[in-house]
Amino acid sequence: MALPTSQTVAWIESPGAEGKLVIRDGVDIQQPAKGEVLVKMECSGICHSDCRNVEGMGKYEDIPGHEGVGVVVKLGPDVASDLLSKRVGIKWLWSACGNCAACKRGKVNNCPGQLNTGRSVNGTLQQYVVAHATYLTLIPDGVPSEVAAPLLCAGLSLAGAVSKVAPEVQPGEFIAIVGAGGGLGHIGVQIAAHKGYKVIAIDGGEDKRVLCKEMGAVAFVDYTKEDVVSAVKALTDGEGAHGVICVAGSERAYQQAPSLVRNNGVFVCVGLPPDDFMFPMSPIHIANRGLVIKGSSTGTSEQMDELLQLALQGKITPKIEVYEFADAPKIIQELQRYEVTGRKVVKVPS
Repeated sequence: MALPTSQTVAWIESPGAEGKLVIRDGVDIQQPAKGEVLVKMECSGICHSDCRNVEGMGKYEDIPGHEGVGVVVKLGPDVASDLLSKRVGIKWLWSACGNCAACKRGKVNNCPGQLNTGRSVNGTLQQYVVAHATYLTLIPDGVPSEVAAPLLCAGLSLAGAVSKVAPEVQPGEFIAIVGAGGGLGHIGVQIAAHKGYKVIAIDGGEDKRVLCKEMGAVAFVDYTKEDVVSAVKALTDGEGAHGVICVAGSERAYQQAPSLVRNNGVFVCVGLPPDDFMFPMSPIHIANRGLVIKGSSTGTSEQMDELLQLALQGKITPKIEVYEFADAPKIIQELQRYEVTGRKVVKVPS
């Protein structure tokens, strides 16, 4: 069957302070080059980091999105024929160099020469997306596309982040997750609880409290009503959590979060504050307290496969709401106001 030549996309108009996402028709469909495939999208999650595209925080492409699921409908040169018609996921990591020290160690997620979906190439909020065949994720039968989509970014980011608390933090010890009720955070609560950690979820609002408890948190601290530092220390013998994962991207969250971790603890940076915001602790305090500071933007392909298997077994279940593609601009605005609980996924027009 002949493929169309134009499509409907979600397009960033005037990125910056007045930037907004609009639905645009009649946009050309890109064709796959060597080693690439064309994927007909079924759905895409919308991530808070997509707001950075809209707000002009760095160099991004016009079409955002980096957690999409669809079917391969066309192969570029030198792509294995058995990929045709496969249901696949397109992640934040679009490609890696394959030659650097990180890639040779299997840490392609930290490749300094990586290309990223929605940042280096157009993203998944369009009907047809070109993807690098090597870095696709095969979606197992039995995992619905709308469930798989948020696992490709939100899930994988937190799988990577939770893995970073080891070896310093052991199962049975406390991990505080700041921003626990959002799209990334609530999956992180599930993953950390599944790994045997005691999760203290930090967020605001009754709906997020209910969600975090459902996901396996042993306690919830509402930053809109409580003194967060005092509450976390009261839950942890006065010393603070053994590990803290800061998923929230606000400056306020990062300013407070280091006070939640005990001496010799681990702090993992995930959330993305403005680029000019620096980590709010002096080296002398980090040294005196023996803190370990780590970063995690996404996980490995092995963690991705493990996550999808856990989803297949019903052990990881993201809280999702499915919307029409035309709702994408409104969802971006809600994310900018931090009004979203769980993850929102849009159906891409057929």
